Amino acid sequence: MKPDTTEILISADEIREMVARVADDINRDYGDRPLLVIPVLTGAFIFAADLVRLLKMPIEIDFMKVSSYVGQSSTGKLTISKDLSVDVKGKDVMIVEDVIDTGFTLSLLKQMLVDRGAASVKICTAFDKPLGRKVDIEADYNGITLPDVFIVGYGLDLDGMYRDYGDIRIVKDNEEQ
Repeated sequence: MKPDTTEILISADEIREMVARVADDINRDYGDRPLLVIPVLTGAFIFAADLVRLLKMPIEIDFMKVSSYVGQSSTGKLTISKDLSVDVKGKDVMIVEDVIDTGFTLSLLKQMLVDRGAASVKICTAFDKPLGRKVDIEADYNGITLPDVFIVGYGLDLDGMYRDYGDIRIVKDNEEQ
């Protein structure tokens, strides 16, 4: 059964405005200090690409693919399927995430980067769902706060599909198909 993804929650224009606002905030806070940007794969790659093109400080980019879930349950342990190829020691680091929901994975990732010696670790998220939060973690740079609905588009997926939408759409079960 194919889900209904026709309802647009956030338009492409609203996303562009959000990315520009977040980039302005980061540019203001960091000035010309170098920044290591770490997008969390796979969902954050589109947001990160749009974001870094608007940043004015020297940027180094590396990617991580991490999880703390098996199915829909958190294991409490961070599993790394793609680790960094650069050393974070002494660097200002910004984790770029597509959406913060429970916060489990992100809190474990942030602590791991602190333990590896990063000078600072900030979190930047395109979308935040605070109603789903299970741990005490907040983004330092938050794009758009959302209700607790399942969404796709702009890098977010359902079983690997729908990342390519330029907007954010609500996923509904389609009983007629």
